[in-house]
Order: sequence, then structure tokens, then C-alpha cells
Amino acid sequence: MGAYVVRRLLWLPVVLFLVSFGTFTLARFGPGDPVSVAAGQVRDPKVLEQIRKDRGLDANVVVQYVRWLEKAVQGDFGESYLQKGFSVSELIFPRMWISAQLGLIALVIVFAVGVPMGLLAARFAGSWIDPAIIGTLLFLQAIPVLVIIPPLIWLFGVQLDWLPVGGWDGVFDIWWIAGVIAVPIPDPHLYIPLVAFTLPGFVSVARLVRVSALEVNLEDFVRTARAKGLSESAVQFRHVLPNSLLPLITVVGFALAGVIEGALFVETLLGINGIGRFTFEAVVSRDYDVILATTVIFAAAFVLMNLLAEIAYGFVDPRVRLGASRG
Repeated sequence: MGAYVVRRLLWLPVVLFLVSFGTFTLARFGPGDPVSVAAGQVRDPKVLEQIRKDRGLDANVVVQYVRWLEKAVQGDFGESYLQKGFSVSELIFPRMWISAQLGLIALVIVFAVGVPMGLLAARFAGSWIDPAIIGTLLFLQAIPVLVIIPPLIWLFGVQLDWLPVGGWDGVFDIWWIAGVIAVPIPDPHLYIPLVAFTLPGFVSVARLVRVSALEVNLEDFVRTARAKGLSESAVQFRHVLPNSLLPLITVVGFALAGVIEGALFVETLLGINGIGRFTFEAVVSRDYDVILATTVIFAAAFVLMNLLAEIAYGFVDPRVRLGASRG
């Protein structure tokens, strides 16, 4: 298993190099000129040429990439072309933290609801309960986010006036128990985004758990547990549930990688200053260094989380460790 992990880690720099160089090249040869973006309304040829030299854009693309890479490995992703005076790191990491908080909370809710629903559907497979659960969750997944958000805003924000309609900035209220224990309470601005985030995600987890639970129910150790006289609830929670969760390890890895990417439509429609909305604005505005930095960070997160998921799966399932060692 150790050799397998080392081999995967050695591939990480290669993947990041290909992603970063490809994105860098597309940014330089794609539509639009970084110098024009940095210059704003200025069109004086002398000024444009000076900006090109100051930014190091007068060299060929390979030299430019090498210069960028030398700084990037030290954590310096350059300066924003639009928000002058701010480094890319200063702009993206606070927004990434906002999106990560929202995504992690949504992820916990999705698994907390999806796992029991999938287990319940497998338990009553063949009855009306199974298709009712999966059909309802599929219906929620089929509703686009652009369709979900306006009714939520109209009902809870306008008609009932229970919740604010957006603008969450990562703030949590603190509720003190006996003046000693601090409990973070989500700001009311968070609830509508959470509903929009979580509703489409329940069915993926539920269907995966359902299929896995149906297979586990056919295993010999489950039949033996029933033959010993264990109650059905004990069989489900002590034997079926733990073994049904194994495939979810890989799903969690991919989901965690997607957490920091934010959600474009949710953040844009609800005025959340997260990384998804900011990346979209950077693409529209052609803020090239921001686009490049977010692409590399997202790619690194995806590869690392996938590797961690495979390592975790190897620890809980000895067959994976054996296969990796033989490979």
C-alpha cells in the first residue's frame, strides 16, 4: 500500500504541471489581451507597452510560464488584473473559505439524510416505500437550482418574512451555554442557500447506499445474523449499515474536492461572495491570474482528495490493500 501511495503522489506534480501549463497557454492565446484588461480604459500604445513589460508579458509563453511557476510554488499567484493592488491569494482564499463552510455544512446534511433514506429504501425493497423514497428524491434532483431559489426567496423571504434572501458572508452567531461553552449558530442568511445546495444531492447518496445495502443483505453473515435471532433493526444497523457505507468513501473524497469550488448559481443568485461566483466573474472579466490560480488549486484538491479516499478505502477494506500491493 505504501508503494502505491508513493506512486500516486509522484503523479501529482505531473498532473498539476499539465493542468497549469494548459490553462496558462489558453489564457495567453485565448480571446482578449491581458494587457488591455490591466490597462482598463487606457489605449495609449506606450502605456500598454509599459504594462506589458512590467507584467513580464513581452517574453514568449514558455518563459512567462516558468516565471509564473517559480512564484507559484512559493504561494505567489500574481496580482489581479482588475483589482489592482491585491494579490490573487488575498482575493481567492477568503472567498474559498466562505464556499468551503457552506459546502461542508451542506455535505453533512446530504449524508445525514441520504444514508438513512437509502437504507430504508433497501429495507423495504419490493414494496411501495422503496419507489416512493427514490422517486421523491429524484424529483427534487430534477428541479434546477435556478427554479428552486426564486420560490424559496418568495415564500420565506417575502411572504413569511422569516429569512433574509441572501448575502451570507461566512458569519456564525455564537450561543453561550452557562457562559462557558460556545456553540456556533448559523446566520439566518445561510438557510436558503443550504436548502438550494442540499435538495438535489440527497438522491445520489440514497441510491448508492440502497444498491450497496441490497447486495450486503444477500451476504452469508447477514443471513447468519438473522438466523441467530437478531432483530431486524439490529441486523440493519450492526451489519448492513457499516458494510453499505464502504462505497461512500470514494464519493466523500470527490465531494470534499468539490466543496472548495463553490456553486456558481447559488452564490450568484443569493449574493454570496464565494469562490464560485468570484471565479465566474474572473472568467467574464478575463482576470487571467485569478483563473489560473483557481484552476490549479481545484485540480490539486481533486487529485489529493481522490488519493485520500483511495487510502481510506484501503484501510477499511483489506482486499483493496492486497490488490494494491500485488499491483
